[in-house]
Order: sequence, then structure tokens, then C-alpha cells
Amino acid sequence: MPLFAATAVYEVGFSFIFILLYLVMLFLVLDVGCLVHIVPKAWLFDNGYTSIGIFAFMLLIFGYGSIHYNNKVREQIDIKTDKAISLEKKSTKIVLLNDLHLGYHNRRSDFRKWVDMINAEQPDLILIAGDIIDNSVRPLMEENVAEEFHRFKAPIYACLGNHEYYSNQPKARRFYREAGITLLQDSVAKIGNLCIIGRDDRTNMQRKSLAMIMEEARKKGYISDLRHGKSSDEFFILLDHQPYHLEEAEQNGIDFQFSGHTHHGQVWPVSWVTDALYEKAYGSLQKGNTQYYISSGLGIWGGKFRIGTQSEYVVLTIE
Repeated sequence: MPLFAATAVYEVGFSFIFILLYLVMLFLVLDVGCLVHIVPKAWLFDNGYTSIGIFAFMLLIFGYGSIHYNNKVREQIDIKTDKAISLEKKSTKIVLLNDLHLGYHNRRSDFRKWVDMINAEQPDLILIAGDIIDNSVRPLMEENVAEEFHRFKAPIYACLGNHEYYSNQPKARRFYREAGITLLQDSVAKIGNLCIIGRDDRTNMQRKSLAMIMEEARKKGYISDLRHGKSSDEFFILLDHQPYHLEEAEQNGIDFQFSGHTHHGQVWPVSWVTDALYEKAYGSLQKGNTQYYISSGLGIWGGKFRIGTQSEYVVLTIE
């Protein structure tokens, strides 16, 4: 399809998944209400007023969901450490992003606003925990979205997410290169005393364990030897798209892990499902000396609605 037509099909088709969910819940409530004689039976049979009321309710809640999605929330995390991250400054400011889902629905015009918003933070680094791409690289190529990434005023490091695999991983890697993103795929980058570790997404069943990545980096001299009771001078940030097996970060001496993937369910009550599936589906967590943040993401998959959740970016200050 031409891009405009593909966008329209995407927007209508994926939005209707969420609309249908809420219609099913609404009719279940009305039917149960009728069974227990709270809702008059006349409301549910050949009643134009009920139809208008349902239409108005759906319009109101999804209108709110759309506005709320476009209201990006700034989350602040402050970490104090004894480790010297930079010799030049007392603190390092990092913007953390995830789940941009750029594609047919989050277009270049949307992303342009996000770039301006993030540049206004004047970060030292930008770290992205996967799912930059939605379902296809094609709209990013046709709109030359890579050009927008070059407007960022700080270096960008990122790991892969599951959607990079869905959209064709080799093409996704090519887009990362064109966008000037440093891809960390089971690898480590060192900036001063800051070590950024990017894991491949767990979609790749052959990805390396975190312990293996740390050992390889240690052999290359990127990080200090943590064995025999020695403490490391480096501050470790782990990017791992899907927040499974969080204990691995604690076991491997990670200072801070940033993940996404869950979207916090996007709309209530799906957030209850993600809360049940993950040890931590959204927000901050502390395990031993390791701090975690699982973000609901800046972009979104499917319909552009946020109901009971938020679209956010995270500003991490390490002092």
C-alpha cells in the first residue's frame, strides 16, 4: 500500500483492538447489571438513548486516552555513588528511552517533537532500551527518520528489542547505523568510568548470559576484576529490553538496570495482566545494591491511547 493508506489501515485496525476490549467490558457490566436487576431490561433492547450513551462514553474515554498519550511525562531518578563517573563534572545526566515504536503510527512528525523535548534536557548521553522500530522498517526508510536521530545533541547507545526482530533484524541493524546509534548487542561500551552493557533481546534464544558478557569485557580490560573480593571503580548500567530474571543484574554487580517492553499494559485493566506476569512490570525496584527502573515507554504499539498508564521518558542523574 502507499504509506498514507498503510497508516490509515494500521491506525483503524489496531485502535479497534482496544475499542473492542472496552465495548466487551461495558456490555458485560450492563448484562450482569441486568441479571441482578440493577440495570433495567428496557435499557438493553431497542433503546436509542442507551446506544447514544455508549457512543458518548466510548468517545469520551478514548478521546481522553489519546490526549493522555500525547502528554509525555518526565520521570526523574537521582543516584548518588562513591564512584567517579566523570573527571570533568560532579554529575552525569542521562535520558533513558524505550519502546518508541516508530513506524506507521508514530511518524517522523511525532518523533521530531520528542527529539526537541529530549534536547531541551541537555543530556550527556541518551540510552534506548529497545523497540525503536515498530512492525516494519519501511516507513522509517521512506520518511528518512534516521535524519531526525542526527539532531540529538548527545551520543546514543541502544540495545535491541523484540520488535527489531519482528521488523527484520538485519534491516533494523542497518537503520541503527544510518541513524548514528551505537548498537550494544551482548556488548559493552565504556565512557570514562561509566560502563553501558547492552543485552541482545531474549527473542534470540542464543544470546549470551550477562555473566558471559561481563567476563568478556573483563578480559578485554573494559572493566575491573570483581573477583576475590575486589570492588569495581566502574558504574554499570544495563540495558535489557524485557524485564525477566532481574536477579541476574544483582548477581553480576550491576548498579542500575533499565528495561521496558511491558508498556505497563498501555490501557487498564491490561496493566493488571502485566503486573501478574512480571516481577516488576512498571516503576522502580531495589534488589541488594542494584537499582532498577521498568519504564512504560515513550511511544506505543497499536492504538495511540493511554488509559491508566503514561507515556514517559526518564532523566537519570548520577552524582
